[in-house]
Amino acid sequence: MTRDTIQGVFLALTAYLWWGLTPLYFKQVEAAGSFEVLSHRVIWSLVLLTFLLLLRKRWPEIKEIFSSPKIWGWLLLSALLVAVNWLIFIWSISNGRLVEASLGYYINPLVNVLLGVAVLGERLKLLKAVAVGLAAIAVGYLTYIGGEFPWIALTLATTFGFYGLIRKRLPVGAQVGIFAETAMVTPIALGYLIWIGTQNEVIYIAGGAGISLMLMLAGVVTTVPLVCFAAAARRLNYSTIGMIQYVGPTVNLLLATLLFGEAFTEVHAISFGLIWFAVFLFSAQSFVDMKRVKKQVAL
Repeated sequence: MTRDTIQGVFLALTAYLWWGLTPLYFKQVEAAGSFEVLSHRVIWSLVLLTFLLLLRKRWPEIKEIFSSPKIWGWLLLSALLVAVNWLIFIWSISNGRLVEASLGYYINPLVNVLLGVAVLGERLKLLKAVAVGLAAIAVGYLTYIGGEFPWIALTLATTFGFYGLIRKRLPVGAQVGIFAETAMVTPIALGYLIWIGTQNEVIYIAGGAGISLMLMLAGVVTTVPLVCFAAAARRLNYSTIGMIQYVGPTVNLLLATLLFGEAFTEVHAISFGLIWFAVFLFSAQSFVDMKRVKKQVAL
């Protein structure tokens, strides 16, 4: 392994472990409510990203984005998608639904496969086709036997899937794009905080110094793993990152069942078992594809 690869693996593991452990943070600020937490996440992320971009002198790229209506229009859509994703994830933690949220992030790569076929015209290879089929069976089983449609899992998977698709097709760097997205939804976040301020319901002010400081840390909680991920993506191939990405939902699931006391029923066990087998098949196909590409390059 090269030095770049080792650094990339370390950065990717840091990002996904961080994302896996974020429920511990959101549990500490759940008194503020999902919408207020999301608003602080947006605002303080913008503050931190502004500092980072000033440090790296990336402002010409920001100007270029906002001079192109097509680019900033797509970024606005991606910003709304990731904001919905964040909101539902925060809400799921506060409402004891982290098990279902973790299922969503297991399903997400399989949704990406379907989007690749439907939108990008990619071929659906056998193992990945079987994996997608198993995921569909798992969702159907959870809905029919469990008696509840897994809307949290599917919404998280699809919003992040479409978000990734948009960002994949836009000629915009990771940090610059994240800054632009955050800047676009900041007026909504500020407007919400001002509105609840008129109702005297702002926990940031009324909850004391402790929770105020915790809410300010939302920018660090959000931005650090994104920066690590962006750096890892430059050093690793997509298949390697694809393998590491399951660290996040695995940690989420362990926290939900072992620390937060959420139920993991027989229905969950069967559904997750199908998803895990689907993930195995998906990863196996990705590994085979990666080896084939390397062999062709060598020839």
